[in-house]
Amino acid sequence: MSARYQQKIRFVLLKEFILAKKARGAGHYQQEFNHLENAHVLGQHSTYWHNKAHCLMLLWAVRRSAKKEFAGQLLRIFGALTKTAIGLVPAGNTGGSNISPFKSLPLSTQHAKAIARAQS
Repeated sequence: MSARYQQKIRFVLLKEFILAKKARGAGHYQQEFNHLENAHVLGQHSTYWHNKAHCLMLLWAVRRSAKKEFAGQLLRIFGALTKTAIGLVPAGNTGGSNISPFKSLPLSTQHAKAIARAQS
């Protein structure tokens, strides 16, 4: 996806990152991860945002001592770095290790609208 997409999706993504940080501060760790998953779905068409979401998920796994998630995020970071630019990303995938990195998932109406706006 273009640098234009990266710029246009920025504010929606930053909102999710801010909400994740607020949830972490309140001790709502699953809610934090849910916001990181939202950011992943929105940002996976941009190498920068895609990797940022995975790196924040990796840090979440470190803080939570979640070994499976940590290992999964290491693999996903490598995949995001090497596959995003050529468009090999499954739409709607939430990016957590509980979902195959190759599986597409349905987009929520809210995510579909935000992505469509950023692509226009």
